[in-house]
Amino acid sequence: MREFKNTSDLDFEKLNGLIPAVVQDDKTMKVLMVGFMNREAVEKTLELGKVTFFSRSKNRLWTKGEESGNFLNLVSILQDCDEDTLLIKANPVGPVCHTGTDTCFDEINKEDDIQFLSYLQTFIDKRKQEMPEGSYTTSLFKKGTRTITQKVGEEAVETIIGAMANDDENFIYESGDLLYHLIVLLSHKGFRIEDVVRELKKRHS
Repeated sequence: MREFKNTSDLDFEKLNGLIPAVVQDDKTMKVLMVGFMNREAVEKTLELGKVTFFSRSKNRLWTKGEESGNFLNLVSILQDCDEDTLLIKANPVGPVCHTGTDTCFDEINKEDDIQFLSYLQTFIDKRKQEMPEGSYTTSLFKKGTRTITQKVGEEAVETIIGAMANDDENFIYESGDLLYHLIVLLSHKGFRIEDVVRELKKRHS
C-alpha cells in the first residue's frame, strides 16, 4: 500500500498532465468507475472531500455528482508504484454511472453479508479507542476480561438452547449476540475476526 502524500509525488507528464484514477467503493471493494485527474483535480478532491476529475469532454474540473447529487465521498487515496495512477476509495451517494447503474461496469454494488463482520469489528475497535459514554460496548470494555468472557459464555448457552428447542428465530438471534460478544472479546485481547478466519483457512488447507 502506497499512501498518497502530495501531488508533487505524482507523474503527470506521461499523459500530458493527466493520470488515471480508479475509484473503488470503500465498503464493498467494487470498482465503481475510472476517470482522469490533473494536479488541480487531485487538490480539489482533497479540499472538498468529494472525488473530482478533469473532464476531457468538458475541458474543465468536474466533481462527480455536481449535477445529479450522486457524489463520491472521499475516504483515501493510494498511488501505484510508478506514481502515475491513483486508487481512490470512496463512499458513493446513489448510482455512480450516468446510465443509472451502480457502477460504470454494470455491476451491482452491494456489500456481501459476510463483509459486515469486518465492518462491525472496525466499529467495535473504534468504540474501544474512543470509549464514548452511554455505549454498551464501552461498558463491556470498562468491565474487562471477566465480564466480556462471561457474556460470551452466556450467549453460547442461549444459542445452544435455541438450537435444541428448534426455535430457529431465537437461535439466529442468540447467534448474533454470540458473534457480537466474541468480536468484542477479540478486540479486547488485541485481535480481529480476520485472525480467526486466517486460523480457519490454515486448517482448511
